Amino acid sequence: MKNFDVVVIGGGPGGYIAAIRAAQLGFSTACIDEWKNSKGGPAPGGTCTNVGCIPSKALLQSSENFEEAGKHFGDHGISMKDLAIDIGKMVARKDAVVKQNNDGILYLFKKNKISFFHGRGSFAKAAEGGYEIKVAGAAEETITGKHVIVATGSNPRALPGVPFDEEKVLSNDGALRIPAVPKKLVLIGSGVIGLEMGSVWRRVGAEVTVLEALPTFLGAVDEQIAREAKKAFDKQGLKIELGVKVGEIKTSGSGVSVAYTSAKGEAQTLQADKLIVSIGRVPNTIGLNPEAVGLKLDERGAIVVDDECRTNLPNVWAVGDVVRGPMLAHKAEEEGVAVAERIAGQHGHVNFNTIPWVIYTSPEIAWVGRTEQQLKADGVQYKAGTFPFLANGRARALGDTTGMVKFLADAKTDEILGVHIVGPMASELISEAVVAMEFKASAEDIARICHAHPSLSEATKEAALAVDKRTLNF
Repeated sequence: MKNFDVVVIGGGPGGYIAAIRAAQLGFSTACIDEWKNSKGGPAPGGTCTNVGCIPSKALLQSSENFEEAGKHFGDHGISMKDLAIDIGKMVARKDAVVKQNNDGILYLFKKNKISFFHGRGSFAKAAEGGYEIKVAGAAEETITGKHVIVATGSNPRALPGVPFDEEKVLSNDGALRIPAVPKKLVLIGSGVIGLEMGSVWRRVGAEVTVLEALPTFLGAVDEQIAREAKKAFDKQGLKIELGVKVGEIKTSGSGVSVAYTSAKGEAQTLQADKLIVSIGRVPNTIGLNPEAVGLKLDERGAIVVDDECRTNLPNVWAVGDVVRGPMLAHKAEEEGVAVAERIAGQHGHVNFNTIPWVIYTSPEIAWVGRTEQQLKADGVQYKAGTFPFLANGRARALGDTTGMVKFLADAKTDEILGVHIVGPMASELISEAVVAMEFKASAEDIARICHAHPSLSEATKEAALAVDKRTLNF
């Protein structure tokens, strides 16, 4: 039986990063992951790499290129004739990008001398000085670890009584491999997955309707930013209905019918070729066998951990989507690094207050910290400053002036409490705000920093200036 200092169950962002950091710290490390590629070979990277973050961004880029060529290249003097898109090739490119990431992780395992086991990991029993972990793969075996890090991720949540068949009723997995443009597409849920997948298929020709049960659009986003985003999506032709109650869903040879009641109480039925359900995700502990060692789960099926990702068992840790907190790949990575460092006696650091959120639509939406509605609810006295991309020279040159940057700062100390962006490259611009908030910077600090001209980042500086009502270009 092979013995390791650290055994990581799960090779997604939290798992493979935890394994790499543990190996860097001198621990003998193993990582177990069961994802398979189309040929049955290992495909580490978890949901993020295989059916989430990476493939969705590949399709978003392809579809955005297509829309730019068809609708906006003419503004640059570039004429396009007989424009067409090959969906098969678009999906194949996405698959190639995924494989590059899979292979990259396998290379990193080899580089860091991490033992990789392809199969499903589960607890067998507690052993002297650690735990026995069963690996169910092509050849079953059992290994032991002094420390175990569980990073098994999450699964898509299905509607009650409507299982995913990945042909007509799709999860994020099926949504990423639709073989041809559906004429009509319905999405249930207007969160990250719903908006991103809706954007992909709208751009290439589908008629897309998004049904959302909540009465407000993007309730977790700052209300002013959400309104700006909604206006942009409406203009693009992405139909979003809020406050609906979904009823019976039927599949047939011709497609899917979705009955629902509108916010006005009107009974409606939509006929579609495909239905994408994106109503959240649930922690994945399927096959983990937690009862074998007494690992505690909560009522949602998540592994119970403390602030440092310790479970109720000695030397058993858990990170990422399978524990509390936001289900974000970068949150999982930070927890993975922190746990490996804690095992080594160091002080791993994860600050939930400075974890950025991003929706990779066009316009992109990104934020960090608290929203204006949260500050009001908490009774916090604050100042706000905004700056529109319409007044930014680089945005004009790009031909994309949608949206704004918004700063929220403490009324007395000027400490930055939140930064919210809707517009071009918001996913990149938000990093400056994350750094600033981690170091407890003030809006004045950002206002005083020199930003390159012309750049989109100047909108960040101007929004910080706007907190003190002294913008220079608006």
